[in-house]
Amino acid sequence: MSVQWHEFPDAQSAAAALAGAVAADLRAALAAQGGAVLAVSGGRSPIAFFQALSQQDLAWDKVGVTLVDERMVPTDHEDSNTRLVRTHLLQNRAAAAQWLPVIDDGADAADLADTARAVAYALKHYRRPDVAVLGMGGDGHTASLFPQSPQLADGLNRDYPQPLLHTTPQTAPHERISMTLAQIEAAGRVYLAIGGAEKRRVYGQAAAAENPACPVSCVLHSEKADCHVYYHD
Repeated sequence: MSVQWHEFPDAQSAAAALAGAVAADLRAALAAQGGAVLAVSGGRSPIAFFQALSQQDLAWDKVGVTLVDERMVPTDHEDSNTRLVRTHLLQNRAAAAQWLPVIDDGADAADLADTARAVAYALKHYRRPDVAVLGMGGDGHTASLFPQSPQLADGLNRDYPQPLLHTTPQTAPHERISMTLAQIEAAGRVYLAIGGAEKRRVYGQAAAAENPACPVSCVLHSEKADCHVYYHD
């Protein structure tokens, strides 16, 4: 297990520091292999990070950007992570990056009801990330690996045959597509961005012992993941 803790006084300084660290990792990957892939999480928390990262100076035209997980909603839906990333990350210098889609822009709600077809579309565009930026819910979920999800055992199974799977949260809206634990572990560098006392408490429980009922703990206790935690009060 390799977990490093980085603490900041506020959300803005944490976002700026995370953007700098991710940009440095992408530059290293670009120098080593000529291209790089970044996978990010959605929700409201990453917006400041996205905006800071979008202004970083690097060869964005050689960077693929994708999602750690996505809601199975049309890409113009207010809950779409694709929409969030396009609005806040694929701007400024990062506008030159290549988008690696998870949901087809042409898919409507009826199309996305066919979850197997939706996952097949995402798999067709999937590339293993060099950098993955995770969030964490108050229930200990990360990516869309939710406690009590019927597909959680598959998502945590390191021998699961595909890098992505469909998940059904029991405590959050929308069917999801998520990277598996094995694919998170396979990323060259993993970041976990969290903020506030409640998430620090959940993190403390997850860091104390691996427990599938708290899926983020499986990342923190992984023997493969190179994980850096960026926390702000």
